[in-house]
Amino acid sequence: MFGNYLIGLREGLEAALVVCILVAYLVKTDRREALRPVWTGVAAACLLSLAFGATLEFGSKELTFEAQEALGGSLSILSVGLVTWMVFWMRRTARHLKSDLQGRLDHALAMGTGALVLTAFLAVGREGLETALFVWASVRASGEGTQAPLLGVLLGLVTAVFLAWLFYRGALRINLARFFTWTGGMLVVVAAGVLAYGVHDLQEARFLGGLGTKAFDVSEAVPPDSWYGTLLKGVFNFQPDPTVLQTVVWSLYLVPVLVLFLLPRRSERGPSPAPAS
Repeated sequence: MFGNYLIGLREGLEAALVVCILVAYLVKTDRREALRPVWTGVAAACLLSLAFGATLEFGSKELTFEAQEALGGSLSILSVGLVTWMVFWMRRTARHLKSDLQGRLDHALAMGTGALVLTAFLAVGREGLETALFVWASVRASGEGTQAPLLGVLLGLVTAVFLAWLFYRGALRINLARFFTWTGGMLVVVAAGVLAYGVHDLQEARFLGGLGTKAFDVSEAVPPDSWYGTLLKGVFNFQPDPTVLQTVVWSLYLVPVLVLFLLPRRSERGPSPAPAS
């Protein structure tokens, strides 16, 4: 539940802040007549994301077991790739997000209503589709068979909307660069577990070999049905008996990606010292 709450919070806050910035800019520049096209684009993006998630959930049930596993594994790996790109992109652009969005909105206002709808639709739709795909993959990886993952996502989205509303009202100041750095690092850990589970799906689909070759088995020390086993599974997608390939892929993803993500950027290290004359 916590892992999916984090996904809903981070992804939802990105989309909600985008809407908040667009709306606040139109209100402050006294162009309220443009609010309706913006909200139309936002609503269309939300409906598209819900439809995409429903298609993933119900469409896959019509497939054979092997096809389900192959589809699930492939989409899990794709979702990890998208989320990895997203966390690096947001870390780089968080400081300039407001000015970039306002520039796009000025351009759209000059082009007309259709451009406004498209700007809002693309800004929110990208986040919505990424969220739907990653949540679907994460829920599959948790394998709980309960409503807890979905509830976690919904609570995260509600929290994100509330924080964005406070931000809009001026009651809350958010250091976006720091927030997205911390949540991005945690999301990389969650993504590593989703990636390992995606590899396991592909092994079960017989697309990859090595299903019977276990790296270790700590099922007795960490029973999957224990409270701490459930906690590790829900937060990190921990598996007590992973295959060798899962372990290798998990390590090769998590270690370098997390190190690169947490390394300070050149602008954060300060200017280079001037050469001695």
